[in-house]
Amino acid sequence: MIVAFLGPSLPASEARGVQVWPPARQGDVWRALDLRPRAIALIDGVFESQPSVWHREILDALDAGTAVIGGASMGALRAAELHTLGMKGAGRIFRWYRDGEVIDDSEVALLHGAAEDGYRPLSVPQVNVRWSARRQLPRREAEALVKASARIFYQDRTWPRVRELVPARFRERFALLDLKADDAREVLRIARRSAGRPPRPRDPPPSSLVRRRRIALHPPALDPALVASGLRRALLAGAAREAGLRANPAEIRSALAEIHGSGAIDERLRLAEDLALERLVLAHASRMLNDGPSPEEAAAAERLLRGKRRH
Repeated sequence: MIVAFLGPSLPASEARGVQVWPPARQGDVWRALDLRPRAIALIDGVFESQPSVWHREILDALDAGTAVIGGASMGALRAAELHTLGMKGAGRIFRWYRDGEVIDDSEVALLHGAAEDGYRPLSVPQVNVRWSARRQLPRREAEALVKASARIFYQDRTWPRVRELVPARFRERFALLDLKADDAREVLRIARRSAGRPPRPRDPPPSSLVRRRRIALHPPALDPALVASGLRRALLAGAAREAGLRANPAEIRSALAEIHGSGAIDERLRLAEDLALERLVLAHASRMLNDGPSPEEAAAAERLLRGKRRH
């Protein structure tokens, strides 16, 4: 399966053979991973009305073995930022950003209609003006048009306003070329050819901020018993790390084999490490503190708590 985040850059009718999602918001790549796609085509994304797709989501997709290809719009921005970490970029707009020829994020921005209107573009992105000028005008006139167009707020940059900026002697034959659409097609072509690969653990592991944001997408029911058990394990594992204890690979593999739920590879590895560290702490309880508890003391205290008689 291939998931494509697509909106105003290209009609959904041209994205045959892929599952089309709306322009990506923060958290959407994580949501897509629940479907275990072999590739994600990141083309369009929100950037002003809602939080934009997060770099960490894309890295998690790569860690899960999913190919991520970006281009044309938001995908070009993220690919330019993450191409050295495994994300693939496609198209001329990606290369402009990667090489520093274009640096302003607003060059790919445009005003568009709602989902029920097929995300119909209502303004002209600056990258299309730049490409059209470069292909159809002499160098001096092309540079002048690009500079003049850049001074127009992206929501107000309509085709009639851009056309008025074209020198009169070139205006009749000047046409707007849709570079974003061309690049979006290239992203889809590469995504269709992409194959998944084995998952990889990320080193260092994700921060607590990342873990909590991802959990917030599918918050678990706060069963008091689960909360207490999970907190005890996390606290014991944290104490072990601060004390300098480390679980060896064999101990982590043994704990990993006991995890039966689904989850990202980094989540499973962290839980396995916590389990292994919890066992290390318990195995060395008498030495973790001054005058630390012995197993016999622990059993006696638990018996007292539960009200059991001594035999």
